[in-house]
Amino acid sequence: MEELLQHLINGLSLGSIYALIALGYTMVYGILQMINFAHSEVYMMGAFFAYYTAKYLNLSSSPGFGSLAIVLVVTMVLCSLLGLAIEKFAYRPLRKAPKLNVLITAIGVSLFLQYFAQLVFGADPKVFPTLIEEQTLFTIAGAPIKSFDVTILVVSLVSMGVLHFLVYHTKLGKAMRAVSHNASVASILGINVSRVIAYTFIIGSSLAGIGAILVGIKYQKIEPMMGTMIGLKAFVAAVLGGIGSIAGAVTGGLILGISEILVVVYGSSQYRDALAFLILIFILLVKPAGMFGKNRIEKV
Repeated sequence: MEELLQHLINGLSLGSIYALIALGYTMVYGILQMINFAHSEVYMMGAFFAYYTAKYLNLSSSPGFGSLAIVLVVTMVLCSLLGLAIEKFAYRPLRKAPKLNVLITAIGVSLFLQYFAQLVFGADPKVFPTLIEEQTLFTIAGAPIKSFDVTILVVSLVSMGVLHFLVYHTKLGKAMRAVSHNASVASILGINVSRVIAYTFIIGSSLAGIGAILVGIKYQKIEPMMGTMIGLKAFVAAVLGGIGSIAGAVTGGLILGISEILVVVYGSSQYRDALAFLILIFILLVKPAGMFGKNRIEKV
């Protein structure tokens, strides 16, 4: 029981990171009906923003929640600006273009950021600075609850709570839901669609930056290609929950994270990465719209 509980806690930590990144995919898809494959590289850039912020300010010499808060704020701002730049210069000119053009552009932006990061930051992995000291805070049924896991869960829950409030209890959230339902009608009603789309990229990119910091805290290693696999897994989590659904992205991320940890522990680590794609194939065959998604009929 103690061992299983520990694995479930690890799964929840990993799943909440997947959920944060999956939210960026699902928000953009809900507004623009497009898959922003460059989102995983925004996450990767967020890890390096956090790394150099901590190094420049020497925050690893005084780890604690104050240092973590500083890195979170700086990384969220920089990731927001990066996401806004991608939307303005890469996607906005193609807003009325065929979806295939936008998809190819997204892949191109992703590759550009990968190789740009290798050129600027170097291809070698870097050890993430210590922002929170690892220690056992308390135990539950004999299972030690460590500060890393508590930090990840608390930051993730707060981020998701703020997002839920923003989407369902603010004017911006109401505008986002209106644009998601029908952008043309929303524009007629006086909603600035371009501004809403920009805010969507800002929010999604901020969540990716938070996820990058949490990964750095837990796994202590970052490198320019780190966004590829976790981005694909977060995309699978969004599809599993129903891409376009915020609740679906969170649920899909948690399910994927717990499943992955259990497969590693009770099966083999060789199947860890394959699990996500097996889940993707299964959900596309059984329920293509995902758990919380709705089937849509489109004219082609």
